Amino acid sequence: MKIFLTGATGFLGHHLLPMLSTAGHDCVALTRYKAGCRELQILPRVTLRQASVFDDDALRAGMQGADAIVNMVGILNESGRNGRGFHRVHVEGVEKLIAAARDSGVRRFVHVSALGAGEGRSHYQVSKGEAEERIRAAEDLDWTIFRPSVVFGAGDSFFNRFAALLKLAPLLPLACPEARLQPVWVDDVAAAILRALEDDTTCGETYPLVGPREYSLRELVRFTADTAGLRRRIIGLPDVLARLQAAVMDFVPGKPFSTDNYKSLQTPNTSAENGLEALGIRPHSIESVVPTYLCAHSPRQARLDACRRRFVG
Repeated sequence: MKIFLTGATGFLGHHLLPMLSTAGHDCVALTRYKAGCRELQILPRVTLRQASVFDDDALRAGMQGADAIVNMVGILNESGRNGRGFHRVHVEGVEKLIAAARDSGVRRFVHVSALGAGEGRSHYQVSKGEAEERIRAAEDLDWTIFRPSVVFGAGDSFFNRFAALLKLAPLLPLACPEARLQPVWVDDVAAAILRALEDDTTCGETYPLVGPREYSLRELVRFTADTAGLRRRIIGLPDVLARLQAAVMDFVPGKPFSTDNYKSLQTPNTSAENGLEALGIRPHSIESVVPTYLCAHSPRQARLDACRRRFVG
């Protein structure tokens, strides 16, 4: 199968592309910066093309001869605060992909959305929901939509980011400490996409993708500290201070936290239904995966490694 992918050079794509390559699929992945993806360029059956997802000609050229499209383009924050950035990336980007798919004669369309899409008040959730509406309205597409919770794994921006923050100070003021999340392993998400591409019975289905249990944000940050071997105090902020923290962070470069993030956290990022199980995939827990990449860089592990070198030689 020949697959055209957008957003494939991000975190999820770095796990999905090797999986597709190993399964024998030919992949054409669009990227804004080809030189920064050398590790993907060496994969068999994977071709990277440098272009924007808003370049109509590049989309049509990449889709030539393709059997399926996988869209993973998404942002967690925008440069402004009015929702235009989210709408452009999530909604207008999908509209362009649908138009190019029609022109190229590609019917199979797999889309990675987000748990809570269309359910909350944040621009992120609203735009994700609007993108799904555009896809479902395209009657000439054989679509499958995935809605993952927070995606974790080696190189993630969730556990790794909190571990970095916890290393900076003895205490961490935490906004929305009781927000509910159900993190899902990146390789489980990638496996679900692969199975959907190879199984036409998944067409017209929407799958929530979650881990085996849910946690509060406070529990996840405490788990991060313990796993990284850091003795830290985590202070849950009351709602008024959480909103104030988000408002201040709106103006910090990179937006480590924002008002839109705050709004997203007001909606539980959990699901009683798990699409992984429906696809025959057993979801992995954070306890079985996160220590494999956080412990390797923890102070405790560094001391153990030093002892081994001293006594073993």
